[in-house]
Amino acid sequence: MHRSGARPGRSEGMQIEKDIVRVGFNPLTDCASLVMASVLGLDRKHGIRIVLSKETSWAGVRDKLLTGELDAAHALYGLVYGTQLGIGSARRDMAILMNLNRNGQAITLSRRLFEEGIRDGAGVAALAHERQLRWAQTFPTGTHAMWLYYWLAAHGVHPLREARVITVPPSQMATNLAAGHMDGFCAGEPWNHRAVMDGVGVTIATSQQIWPDHPEKVLACTQDFVRRHPNTARALVAAVLEASRWIDASAANRMAMAEIISAVHYVNTSKEVIWQRILGHYEDGMGRSWEDTHSMRFHQEGAANFPYLSDGMWFMTQHRRWGLLKAAPDYLGIALKVHQVALYKEAAEITETAIPDSTLRSSVLMDGSIWDGRHPERYAESFAIRA
Repeated sequence: MHRSGARPGRSEGMQIEKDIVRVGFNPLTDCASLVMASVLGLDRKHGIRIVLSKETSWAGVRDKLLTGELDAAHALYGLVYGTQLGIGSARRDMAILMNLNRNGQAITLSRRLFEEGIRDGAGVAALAHERQLRWAQTFPTGTHAMWLYYWLAAHGVHPLREARVITVPPSQMATNLAAGHMDGFCAGEPWNHRAVMDGVGVTIATSQQIWPDHPEKVLACTQDFVRRHPNTARALVAAVLEASRWIDASAANRMAMAEIISAVHYVNTSKEVIWQRILGHYEDGMGRSWEDTHSMRFHQEGAANFPYLSDGMWFMTQHRRWGLLKAAPDYLGIALKVHQVALYKEAAEITETAIPDSTLRSSVLMDGSIWDGRHPERYAESFAIRA
């Protein structure tokens, strides 16, 4: 990565088209950079005011972006691409302004199954071949559905044939697990740790075990919003970049952030549920604890924020793998349209944020498969378990 040249902190000389920006979020730990951009006044530093709107589901976020009730939102990668490609909804041209974070999601298994002797993916697979387990994810095309499907398939379970998968809003996961409505779920924090602390679930896998330093939430809007308000969008990215840097700067900042976002009008849970995993302190409810070197990251010197084209393309390969896309899309062409790389680079220059040398990156996932953004259709077809 290389460091952008220095510029004034505020987007000086740029006429802000819309100074009040309505930004939606779901109550999850990874909404933190949006909250802190507002709380720390970094939005006003860049000539805008973020008005946050707490939402109850990802479908609600999508619908409010499309109607214009929200200008931008904390969103799932797969939600953006699902809407761009017309999967399960009307098609609309969407925009990813930046990545908000990496890592920090998990798959939780019910305490009941743990007490029956299920301890790992192999145990889940053995049981799944005997009876169909019920799993929950947060949105049909979203990251949590894709992490869950990938993890199950890596252990030899066909998620479309040997599992029943339902959609549940993230903040309702732990309570539904406690009520016995499902056998497990995949969602963002703090709801996995909530299930562990409440004694109703165990963390059987983290998302970073599936893909270390994987992309997670994004700052999204419609392409129409970017066309009409490019300077506003740039200022929004600049403010959130500075907030992301502040969060990752120290453990003290992360602790302060955990206390702030625990408030009822944000995540609405105790800070104790948030702070442990945000500092990388993990316990799985099965007697194991560890320091996770790939816990949630908000900045990583800009590496966590850059909207890599290959990140978006990966989700399209999984939509193709699971039959959500019936034909091969123009992977690179669509990613180039959705990811607002030029605008992001301008905001990075304003905030002196490092920019990578390439818009593609290479990763090794849990099953040993290598994803580097090249040959996406070949990659999508390479999996033994697929639709």
